[in-house]
Amino acid sequence: QVQLVESGGGLVQAGGSLRLSCAASGSIFSINNMGWYRQAPGKQRELVAAITSAGVTNYADSVKGRFTISRDNARNTGYLQMNNLKPEDTAVYYCNAGLYTTNFNFYTTWGQGTQVTVSS
Repeated sequence: QVQLVESGGGLVQAGGSLRLSCAASGSIFSINNMGWYRQAPGKQRELVAAITSAGVTNYADSVKGRFTISRDNARNTGYLQMNNLKPEDTAVYYCNAGLYTTNFNFYTTWGQGTQVTVSS
């Protein structure tokens, strides 16, 4: 059983910052790619940022220069630092990871989501 748990969401004023965390737990051998997605009301879920096991990152154009994705492989934890937040960043943010379990099965799994609300 593998689980991703996000934390760090909340309400912030425009221009503020938040740091999201995604902790993976269970019988994990290794984590490949990790990503952060978001879904605003009435919109499709979209990729915000992703990071490979080697630390290569990519970002949606809308967050480039404002958001930074990182990971701590020793702690099986990923992070999303969000600066200069805008009202349009308001959404539920989900963590996603592709990982191998200790019996070498590969899974793609999602966290439960954390709400980020940016007020103008």
